[in-house]
Parts: sequence; structure tokens; C-alpha cells
Amino acid sequence: MLAALLGLFLTAPGIVRSQGFNARTLQRAQQRGETGNLYGTNPYEQTGEEGEEGQDGQPQDTTKKERRIRKPLESYFFSDSIRALNNFRWSVKRDYNRVEISPLDTTLTDWRIDYPFFREEVGDIAQGALGQTSLPMNYFRRPQFFDFSFASPYYAYTYDMENVPFYNTKKPIIRMTYLESGQKRFREENFNIMHAQNISPTTGFNVDYKARGTRGQYVWSRTKNHNLSVAFSHTGKRYSVHAAYYNNHIEQQENGGVVGTWAIADTTFQMPSGVPMKLSDAEAQNTYRNNAFFITQSYALPLQRVTENDFSLADLSAVYIGHSFQYSSWSKVYSDKYARYIDERAHRDEQGNFVPDTLDYYQNWYINPDQTRDSIYERVISNRFFVQAQPWDRNGVVGTIDAGIGIDMHTYSQFEMRDYQTGKYTKVNKTSYFAYGSVGGKIKKYVDWDANLKFYPSGYRGGDLTIGAHLALTGYLRGHPLILEGRFTMDRRSPNYWQENLFSNHYVWSTPLNKENETRFEVKFSVPDYAFEAGAWQGVVGNKIFYDKESQIAQSSDNVSLTSVYARKDFRLGGLHLDNRVLLQWSTNQEVAPVPLLSAFLSYYYEFWVVRNVLRLQIGLDGRYNTRYYAPSYNPALSAYYNQRDVEVGNYPYMDAFVMGKWKRMRIFLKYQHVNKGLFGNGEYFSAAGYPLNPGMFKIGISWGFYD
Repeated sequence: MLAALLGLFLTAPGIVRSQGFNARTLQRAQQRGETGNLYGTNPYEQTGEEGEEGQDGQPQDTTKKERRIRKPLESYFFSDSIRALNNFRWSVKRDYNRVEISPLDTTLTDWRIDYPFFREEVGDIAQGALGQTSLPMNYFRRPQFFDFSFASPYYAYTYDMENVPFYNTKKPIIRMTYLESGQKRFREENFNIMHAQNISPTTGFNVDYKARGTRGQYVWSRTKNHNLSVAFSHTGKRYSVHAAYYNNHIEQQENGGVVGTWAIADTTFQMPSGVPMKLSDAEAQNTYRNNAFFITQSYALPLQRVTENDFSLADLSAVYIGHSFQYSSWSKVYSDKYARYIDERAHRDEQGNFVPDTLDYYQNWYINPDQTRDSIYERVISNRFFVQAQPWDRNGVVGTIDAGIGIDMHTYSQFEMRDYQTGKYTKVNKTSYFAYGSVGGKIKKYVDWDANLKFYPSGYRGGDLTIGAHLALTGYLRGHPLILEGRFTMDRRSPNYWQENLFSNHYVWSTPLNKENETRFEVKFSVPDYAFEAGAWQGVVGNKIFYDKESQIAQSSDNVSLTSVYARKDFRLGGLHLDNRVLLQWSTNQEVAPVPLLSAFLSYYYEFWVVRNVLRLQIGLDGRYNTRYYAPSYNPALSAYYNQRDVEVGNYPYMDAFVMGKWKRMRIFLKYQHVNKGLFGNGEYFSAAGYPLNPGMFKIGISWGFYD
């Protein structure tokens, strides 16, 4: 129904690419003198005249009132190449009047990677199962400035203001995905449904719902991760608005990891549920709830006369004024009861025999010696007012100049000892004031550049400063783009509230901390047409805040230097694909910032048509590997990864065998995860210390798209 409405584009003045309308209509539009626009004429803006012929060459019924045909998408946010797509997706930037385009995933490219935390680069350090926590292997991809730090280990799943999707579709779309694996009582399930529909070429809404989790391969590891976003957008010629409600709800049973590495590497259990875990008898559990809403609006004030021939304001001088509002509340409830665990190989006696020992997972019980119920709450209300100047055109040497001011109002709540008398939880209110700005532009298709600054002059984060710059140079070799990018950031940031103030049953601190100071440099070279990219990061961080080997908050007094080098090259020989991703990392202080020397993700598969343009298959293997190092472990009470120093993890290849198919609009998923279990490797299939990855299991599923 809407397919014709976005089909009108000109490659040069007076040249029209026509989709879904009659050449006679264009001829009449040209006769009216409407061919001078760079983007071409827009016959959709015209109404039929009485007595004119219809598209079939017959006279129209003049007794009927001619319906005005709706205008196509005219927003300055989107380039011609984006408008030409049948469907596309984007997200909004939090501070600036910009959007970020992202592709719709309808191909077989990375669909075999069903865990979201494994999709970027070489993947993450992970607890193991779908819906559980993870931490990026690459230090420079780890989440920063997370409003509710306890939820940051779920970053790969949760919605926030900058990743809620918006869609523009020529036809309504419904896409459903369902994957499952394992026996019913231990099943992993991955269900997604998305509906997107445009009311007009500029106005649309969409609903995304994802339910991912496991019933638990290992004892006491059931996890539910539910994420919902409902979004509305209008991207008109002058006025734009993006509004969305999103909800994140997470429930995770916490087993604390295995009682010892031996339980995985040296012992065979009939079922994974028989592997002894540290907190299996403590019935530990975390529940997270997040409700949030945001709305961002902007209005354009052209500085030049706008005519009907101006397809959008992208090529005109203009000023945009706007406002952004966000409300977000997070809560976390952690519960457990006192129970000890037995490590049957705690140590050896003088004869070398193993001696069991009964141990406590938590050393301290400050509030209640028998059970725990820690409740933590955080709310933030943000307001931003911004101005964006477009001096000449949006793609000029100086394309946009941005400036804004904002205020964040934080509320923190937790139980404290004095609350025994009042019966109410302690609430603390903090307010942050900040100003920010940026400038950026392009030199034709060869240079993109931008610089930005954000400063907190007073309030809760007074003195915090962020400075950044980015430069991208593009050259062409036989029509293929070669892209060289450089990025620089410098941050001076205050610790978050929970790093300085925490009162819980197992951990208590009230310690002022210094601001962290971090400087980063990034260089990246890529040749997209040849699936090649190489990049390097160099960072120096001072006053680094981290969780030490005892899970206590700590701050390093020394500067820590970190280096990451990443390379990706996908080779293709006919239908044979050899995809390679490799990451090298160095840290000058592994106790503060532990990283493995080498991490890799290799995917080798054969892709071919079974029936041309009907059924396409991928058959192959995925493999993940990292060298041994003191990998972080996960603390359930803190919902944080800490730098343990008891056991090294690594030198284990974790491999999956898969068959993926695309039959018209349906994608078919068949995978055997951890196909090499018991065949080769050192038997220590850990990613995070103490938390084993899933044992071998078969997965099956489909993803189906419906277009109306």
C-alpha cells in the first residue's frame, strides 16, 4: 500500500527514478515547471484535475473528489540512499539532534550467533547461558556511564534510550523468531516478535518484545530476561519527534559457580544438573525491574526560503531547536539464605590425598545472619535543551554546530541500619548540571570529522569533563572504498553513587573515591567490500575503580596502560567462507584490569543455493578461544564482575556445528552447541572464572517475516 510513496528519487535535476507511478503523471508534473529541484519533482504533492486522464488512459470520474496523495519521506535525517531502502531502522542520539542508522537483520550473515553477547568482535566473558550476564572481552568495549551499574552485566539484552529501535517501512512488517534447545526441564528459549508499520511515509510506530532465558542446564540457574519497547516517530520536513516506552525485567537464580574447577574438568556427571554449585542450597536470586520513557522533539527554522521543490532541509541553512526528556527507574532485589557448601577437593594432606572442606560463599552477614533481602532503587529524570545550527548544508565542510544544556535528577534508595527505627528506606537525591556541544562536517565523500565536549560545572558530578574528536578519511581503489578512522577521547568522571555508598547484608562501604581519568586513542582501517578491518586502541586510566579479589570496591593509585589490537578478515572461495576475528591485548596491571593476551573467533562454513532464489544453506563450524589468564568472576550479591586471583581460565576451544537455511522469508536454525565436549580440549570450558559454559546441546528454531 505504501510502496509507491517512498519510490521517488532523482539522481540529477530533471532525471526521475520512478517506482509505482505512471510516466504520464511525471510528464504533467514536468510541464508545470517542477523539475528544478536537486531531488527531483514530487508528483505526490499534486492533486488530479477534473477531466484529466487516469493512469489507464481513461477519463477520470469528475463526480468524485480527488484524494490528495501523501508526501514522501522528506526528513533531513536520512540521505537519498537510506530513503531508497524498502525498510530501514535507526536509533536516536541522547544529546544531539541526530540518528544512527542500523541494518535490518533478515539475512543468514550472523544469524547462527544466537547469544547477543557473542556478536561483536570476539565476543564476551560470559556466565554461560542465554539471558545471563556477560562482560566484553575487549576492554575498550566494556559499558561505561551505565545509569544503574548493577544492570550493566545485562547490557547485551536491555533496552535504553540510545538502542530503542525505530523503523520506516513501506509495508507493515511482523517478524517472529523462536529458538529452543535441550530437554524440556533444562530448556533454553529465545522468542522475539517485532511489528512495525508506517501511518504515513514520515510517521510510524513499532513494538519489539524479546523473551530469552534458560530453565537451567546446571542446578539453580533458571533465568528469565524479558525486554519490551513501544516506539513512535514522526520525521517530517521541519518537525520531528521520537517517543518510546521500554521495560526490562530480569529474574536470575544465582548458583555462585562450581565448587571447584575439578567438578567440570576431572569429574563426569550423568547430567549437568548434578554438578555441585556453591549457592545451590542458598536459593540465591536476583530480580531487576526497569521502567522508562523518553521523548525527543526538534523543530527546524529555515534561514532560506523553502519552496515546494525543496525535497528536504538538508541542503539549506537552518537552525533546529529541541528538547529531550527521559524518565528511568531501576530496582534490584537480591535474596538468599544461609547455607554452606562442600568442596570435596579443597586441599591435599601430607600424603597427597584430597581433603574436603565446608566453606562459606559470603564471609559477612551484617543485617541478618540467616537470610538476605537487599533492595536497591535508582531513578533518573533528565531534561536536555539543545540548538543545532546548519550553516550551509548538512553535508558541508561545517555541517552542523550543536550546543545544549541539561539537568539530571537522581534518586537513590537502599536499606540502612537507621531504617530499623523509621521503617522507611533511606533516599538520597542528587542533581547534575551540564553543558555540551559539538561541531562536525564533511568534505564531499572523502572526509568526515567531528569534535565534542561535555562539562559539568556544578552539582553532583561537578568538574566532570569529556572531550572527543573523530576523523574518517575515505579513498577509492577501483571503486572500492578504503576507510581510515581515528578517534580520541579524554574523560574525567566521578564514581557512581553505589561505588561510594553501599549497605547490604554481605557488603558495606561508605568511601569517598577520586575521579577516574582516562585517555583513549583508536585507529581503524577497513575495506568493507573485501570484509577486512584492523584496529588498535591505546588507553591510559588513572584512579581506576574496580572490584578486587575479595569483591570489595577498590581504587588503583597507579596509572594503568591498556592496548588492544583487533583484526578481521573474511575470505571467500566460491561458496566457502573463512571468517576470522582475532584480538590481542596487553595490560600493565592484570590485578586492576585483567585481559587475555589472545582471543579469537573463527567461523568456517559453506554457503550455497539448494534451489536458486528459493532455499539457501550454510553448513559449518564456529570456534571461540582465548589464552589462559585470571579471568574475572561474577558476584551475585553485587551483580558485578570482580578480579579474582585464585584460578586461571582459558586454552579451551569452544566449538559449535550449524546448518542455517533461508527459505524465501523464513530462516531455519539448526545448531549443536559445544560439539567438541569430551572430544578434545583441556576440559575446562569456562569463560568467567567458576562459571562453566553450557555442555553439548542441540538447538532448533525459525524466524519468519510477514509483510502486508
